[in-house]
Amino acid sequence: MTFLCISTFFKGQAFLRSIKAAGNRVFLITKQSLQREAWPWEAIDEVFYVEKDDNSPENLHNLALGLAHLLRSQKVDRIVALDDFDVEKAAFLREQFRIPGMGQTTGRYFRDKLAMRMKAAEAGIPVPAFSPLFNDEEIRRFSETVPAPWLVKPRSEASATGITKIHSTEQLWQHLEKLGDERHRYLIEAFKPGDVYHADALSIDGKMEFCRISKYLDTPFEVAHGGGIFRTHTVAFGEEEDQALKALTRRVMDAFGMRSSASHTEFIRSHETGEYVFLETSSRVGGAHIAEMVEASSGLNLWWEWARIEDSVAKGSPYALPPVRNDYAGIIVSLSRFQWPDMSVFSEPEVVWRIEKEYHVGLIVRSNSRERVLALLDDYAERVFRDFHASAPAPDKPTH
Repeated sequence: MTFLCISTFFKGQAFLRSIKAAGNRVFLITKQSLQREAWPWEAIDEVFYVEKDDNSPENLHNLALGLAHLLRSQKVDRIVALDDFDVEKAAFLREQFRIPGMGQTTGRYFRDKLAMRMKAAEAGIPVPAFSPLFNDEEIRRFSETVPAPWLVKPRSEASATGITKIHSTEQLWQHLEKLGDERHRYLIEAFKPGDVYHADALSIDGKMEFCRISKYLDTPFEVAHGGGIFRTHTVAFGEEEDQALKALTRRVMDAFGMRSSASHTEFIRSHETGEYVFLETSSRVGGAHIAEMVEASSGLNLWWEWARIEDSVAKGSPYALPPVRNDYAGIIVSLSRFQWPDMSVFSEPEVVWRIEKEYHVGLIVRSNSRERVLALLDDYAERVFRDFHASAPAPDKPTH
């Protein structure tokens, strides 16, 4: 079979190798600027480059036109988006050419934060108080009934990109004026301090086959806007956090119509009430090297297994999850003031991975003791901040 993979960010190498190893033809659509990256060329039969990676109607039209020409001589059986920003592209092309898989309506639940909020609330899943930014009267009602501070979020961005914290009604209207004609692409929601978790899962035929729950030590918002150090770790297996968030992840996947894919879902546990609240989800493998941390903990490469699931569904063949290991793992990543920092100073035997990226320092540790993982992450955070750390300002506007 022929799989058309879309990735306008350099990622998913293991997916491409896995889907090729299953005996398929592999086409890749990526950005022209990424052609010199170390893609697994041996696993790619044909590559197509685009100059723009946005999801504007014009760009989607051009993608459809390009695929229409390709389909005159080639058959494409499945389309897979490897990056969050490409989910809309894949859903649009599936609809246009009637190719099986997630369509645009379901795709929005895994891409559009407003659609996520509305669908989750409809299913009885706790969400932050929120409002669209379409109607002035609705916005006034929200600001009068929901105490500040609030977050104004882009509906279709990843992580903490483009989020603004608002402290007063006056500041809110000033910010909306600044957004201008783009304000309908945002939403507003209550900001509630709490611990943020992520659930990294694999689903097939509507059943969640695997799920690993982890907890950020600094929230993505704090890291992006405060110049912090990114850290997350595996929660205690079988304890209340683990069980409650796996159950809530299943509810989200069922409500949103997830059939077969990897997913990365985030929740917050309110410091005030202790309630778990749904934040967002996506039909992809988690970024920021979370996949490598999950692999260190479980032994599963999420990219590889996601490709096996896609292959299984396309061919109607059974899928069997490999044996899963239950070790504790944690990751720390920071910008570095050195181009190629010397990470050999982190010599503890628990270190199982080191980042290979200019001006970055990053490590993954693994142990059968959660306390040991947390102790190492705390120690490394102090040493990284003292000896390596650099920070850069968060972008004022979302970028593609």
